[in-house]
Amino acid sequence: MTDPTDQDVVYVYAVLRGTPEAAAAVADVRGIAGDRIHLVTPASDPTSRLAFAVGHVPAADYAEAPLQAHLDDLDWMESTVRSHHAVVAALVASGAAVLPLRLATVYPDEDRARQALDIRRAYFQSLLHRLTGHVELGVRIYAAPDITPPEPDTDDGGETHTGLGVGRAYLSIRRRRQRRNEEAWRTVAQAAAHLTQTAGALAVDRVAHTPQRGSLAGAAPGTNVGNDAYLVPADRVDAFRAAVLAAAEGIPGLRVEVTGPWAPYSFALQPEPEPAA
Repeated sequence: MTDPTDQDVVYVYAVLRGTPEAAAAVADVRGIAGDRIHLVTPASDPTSRLAFAVGHVPAADYAEAPLQAHLDDLDWMESTVRSHHAVVAALVASGAAVLPLRLATVYPDEDRARQALDIRRAYFQSLLHRLTGHVELGVRIYAAPDITPPEPDTDDGGETHTGLGVGRAYLSIRRRRQRRNEEAWRTVAQAAAHLTQTAGALAVDRVAHTPQRGSLAGAAPGTNVGNDAYLVPADRVDAFRAAVLAAAEGIPGLRVEVTGPWAPYSFALQPEPEPAA
């Protein structure tokens, strides 16, 4: 009896228009397992202008059970994410309008993938039409390292006066420093809100991601207070970047990073694979 984990499954990277140019573009792209990427079209219409960009990966790693086991393996996940993104980025670089799918969208075989594409064809076409000509830009807003979220007030509000004990004097100094920090934090928060409005006015859509903390924040100094994605027309990328950076210029304690352009991951809804029959 054949062990199902010895077989390959179909990994879907993205949805794009199934044009001859797209087919030629994917011919030189290699996927996660080194397999050549190719297009599959809906089961009911092989000549459809819609297609999945797919590759084959080992079921031993990407079938449901082993995939769940891999979710706790950070090195494995990082490698998969990088390879997935590399394929999507190559498709975008070819000039194709690309709807990236979620990590590890897997089907048992190409027939099942074709059926899933057929079922969701109208939905994919609508979303791909919306994203065509647009890219994703990230805007991360940081408060300077010496500006921190306000702490609960534990002081009695006393100020330093002649004759105060050392303990009261220390609490008074600490209170004044806390007030200065709170004022700086309010300035940053107000500037971040204004900057978000500026960016939003130049974009088609916005997704507010959770600010990054701990190791997710990377080596960037300061506290991440904003971590948003914007859907921007491709011909407005430079104008968007310049306007956002200009809005942050000269504001004490505020630092802004504009990343991208990327494929519009944050604006591509994440369809689940069809359950096995």
